[in-house]
Amino acid sequence: MLSRTISIILIVCSLSFFPATAGADRHEWEQYLYQLGEFEDMESTSLETTFDLLCDLEENPININIATREELEQIPFLTARDVEDIQEHIYRYGPMKSLGELAMISNLSYFKRRLLAYFTYAGDSEKQTFPTLTNIAKYGEHNIMATAKLPFYTRKGDRNGYLGYQYKHSVRYDFTYGDYVRFGLLGAQDAGEPFFAGKNKQGYDFYSYYFMLKKSGRLKTLVLGRYRVKFGMGLVINNNFGFGKLSTLSSLGRGGSNIRVHSSRSASNYLQGAATTVNVARGLDISAFVSYRKFDATLNKNDSTISTILDNGYHRTETEMEKKNNSSHLLIGGNADYRFGGFYVGMTGIYTVLDKKLRPNTDAVYRRHYASGRRFYNIGVNYGYTGHRLSISGETATGGCNAIATVNTLSYSLTDNLDIMALQRFYSYRYYSLFAESFNEGGAVQNESGIYLGITWRPLPELAVTGYSDFAYFAWPKYQASGSSRSYDNLLQTTFSSNQWIISARYRIKLRERDNTDKSGLMFKKEHRGRLSAAYTGTLFNTKTQADISFINYKVKSIGWMISQNAGIKINKLFNASATLGYFDTDDYDSRVYTYERGMLYSFSFPAYYGNGMRFAFLANSECFDKLRITAKLGLTKYFDRDKISSGYQQIDGSMAPDLELQIQFKL
Repeated sequence: MLSRTISIILIVCSLSFFPATAGADRHEWEQYLYQLGEFEDMESTSLETTFDLLCDLEENPININIATREELEQIPFLTARDVEDIQEHIYRYGPMKSLGELAMISNLSYFKRRLLAYFTYAGDSEKQTFPTLTNIAKYGEHNIMATAKLPFYTRKGDRNGYLGYQYKHSVRYDFTYGDYVRFGLLGAQDAGEPFFAGKNKQGYDFYSYYFMLKKSGRLKTLVLGRYRVKFGMGLVINNNFGFGKLSTLSSLGRGGSNIRVHSSRSASNYLQGAATTVNVARGLDISAFVSYRKFDATLNKNDSTISTILDNGYHRTETEMEKKNNSSHLLIGGNADYRFGGFYVGMTGIYTVLDKKLRPNTDAVYRRHYASGRRFYNIGVNYGYTGHRLSISGETATGGCNAIATVNTLSYSLTDNLDIMALQRFYSYRYYSLFAESFNEGGAVQNESGIYLGITWRPLPELAVTGYSDFAYFAWPKYQASGSSRSYDNLLQTTFSSNQWIISARYRIKLRERDNTDKSGLMFKKEHRGRLSAAYTGTLFNTKTQADISFINYKVKSIGWMISQNAGIKINKLFNASATLGYFDTDDYDSRVYTYERGMLYSFSFPAYYGNGMRFAFLANSECFDKLRITAKLGLTKYFDRDKISSGYQQIDGSMAPDLELQIQFKL
């Protein structure tokens, strides 16, 4: 009780002593991602994929004066109209001298202009030819980064069970020459995995390697090694970035095509081989890609067929290591994209062969229509129109499953300050694609139909009101729902943004049918979540205060809340530090709460908290030399309601989990 009282006093003190005068935060876009992310739905990996993409763009910003449509479409928060308006502005008025000229684009909100400064720059606009090998070697930029996480605790598996030591670390080398050439190598290791030992005799548990060539005559993009692709709305293939409900509203449902390197430490959700996009005629682009890679799977014991394709990438125990790369796929695919004025149409097709038959356990009725077999194909047609106020996009797909999936969006700008959007999707319960990722409520592009309505209103340049209402129907039973079920999801958010302040209020109510206590019928699981936050940014200090609350009503009622404070200081490039202190109290896991916490570059850090405890984190970085950046983060989670943390091999015999992260980045 005493320690809990002290924790609350510390938070109150932090709210009092950290001044409301703040400094520029190099990673402000992380707060934007936090505003857009619905962290109550963490089952999808799409949010982490989007985070990796933005980290890449931060390290390799786009020259906005010569950027192609495809390059601008990599930025997830831009709508199709935003992309068109930026390119039209440059066409009419010439290249931008600075990004301050973005203020002349009336449709581009203040918030988006501020964020674009992290991912774009106003560079030389002269038409350039592809550089010589001499210039590439002489003027290219080398980026070397090493990251390590050192826990000051011991898990049960560290003592007996895990094959490796308890440290997580990675190393990354990246070479870039403007927008033309990029290649690199990454090695990554999770805690508990062997390093230069056992089946990892080559060192790291996971490697990614890549080479990318762009803007060489009609060759728009060529990638060799490991890569990600997205075409259309993602019904056929998309392992590039995700479609959260708020981010969909921010981009107004924009589709698009994209090929990029896989430069993250994620050991899944990528392709391996070659991919290219060539402009064969005016307005017509042809893409082709081929992939052969091994992947992890759980095999059926009786016939060694594949029961489940795994994507967590963990190889810490003998059982996990036995599943490493025990299966493989061969994938061949292509896309044709034609644009004329504001209209566009495209077609995507993929053919996949597995080395073993996929045979999931279909004893549970909700698994009855999971993908099965050795050979799969999918084909889809995407289409759309982008006008000054009206934008339409969509895709319809089918495949060897002999079923249909379709998603269609319509957005309209009633005024320069008011956008509305509607999204319709129908995914047959018999449809499947092994590589699909698109807008959904149920966690997959399968067994779902629904209508989504969203609105963005900017009554003042600094004020934005966003909201959506989404209804989904699941015709076939789903996990924890033994019959046809429904879902209602509604959110309203207000954000005030100025040169220094970002103040936000959010309320979300979600109702989804689940099995009742005796599984004799369905009942609604009701989730209410609210958030208030205020952030202030000045020239030296920055501060953010946030309060979260959740109320869940399903079989039993549970309540959770958290109050957190973040403050930082920046003195030129020599020293930049921030601290986070939070106190949380929830009845159970269902009422868990989430909070934004700055982390290392390329380190995804939006943790969930449940139970009763506090969280403290201190992050500092220094660019003591022009080419060297050192970052350190000390984190501590303390629980007051338990004397053990987690379970199984992850169990910590204690109520406290402190750790230290270190990162060194060197540029030449």
